[in-house]
Amino acid sequence: MNTLLKIFKAHNGFARMQELRNNGIQTRTIAKAVNDGIVEKIKPGLYKLVDYPWDEHGSFADVCSSNNKAVICLTSAASYYDLTTFNPSYITVAVPHNTPGFKLEYPPIQVYYFSHKYYETGLNEIKTKSGLIKIYDREKTICDLFRYRNKIGDDIVIESLKNYLRLKKRDINKLFEHAETLSVKGKILPYVKAIVG
Repeated sequence: MNTLLKIFKAHNGFARMQELRNNGIQTRTIAKAVNDGIVEKIKPGLYKLVDYPWDEHGSFADVCSSNNKAVICLTSAASYYDLTTFNPSYITVAVPHNTPGFKLEYPPIQVYYFSHKYYETGLNEIKTKSGLIKIYDREKTICDLFRYRNKIGDDIVIESLKNYLRLKKRDINKLFEHAETLSVKGKILPYVKAIVG
């Protein structure tokens, strides 16, 4: 069991089945660790150590390490940046359009399939204690919220925009650049004018 724990700790609390087997860990040892609540299965072949010192973004790291194309987006990104008080019960995640079906046992996710232009714009990588997370920047997040406004609802979209416009770090030029690229400038501009004046 010590070897098992060392492998997880060497990889920020994560380990793949192949890696564990390569280090002489038996499948039954992994199954026992899962049953005993020491490790948790994220998806077939990927596990995480339960009592690793995760930060509050541990579930984002789970999603990003389970699929290297996964990017935290929409309401989850808005929540990460404190743009909304809405706390979704699942993680919203974007992957490229041609990605094969992406499912996880845990945490619960809602997957959006973005075409190349929508996927590549505003992509950031952030190092957290729980591992590397890919997430869209604030400006791209606002644009995406407007793109999916009918699905997400006006309350979250407008609240996020208002909170964004109050930030010292806001970058209106970048917001409009992204909005232009993503064809939502016409939707966002009237609200920015109404809020900023």
